[in-house]
Amino acid sequence: MPWFEKKGLCDQLQRAAVSIGSNIAEGSAKPSNVEFAHYLDTALGSAYEVETQLLIANKIGYIDNEKYKELHNGIINIEKQLAGLIRSLRQ
Repeated sequence: MPWFEKKGLCDQLQRAAVSIGSNIAEGSAKPSNVEFAHYLDTALGSAYEVETQLLIANKIGYIDNEKYKELHNGIINIEKQLAGLIRSLRQ
């Protein structure tokens, strides 16, 4: 693959990863649980983006299987934590 395609995937992965924390931070400043949950939904969507981009990076050989498993386990853990927090805010 051309270098610019690899760079594009890396840039998108970085933006999605930064978006997770940014949306959590922004949402935590909102005055209601409903608004906070909305931002957490966005953070969760970004986590799913990261998960997909990691899979793509692994499938095209940018990261090896061992590193993929490590990163995949980490993002799955983040997704579970976000989903649990969203559930608790909506109860």
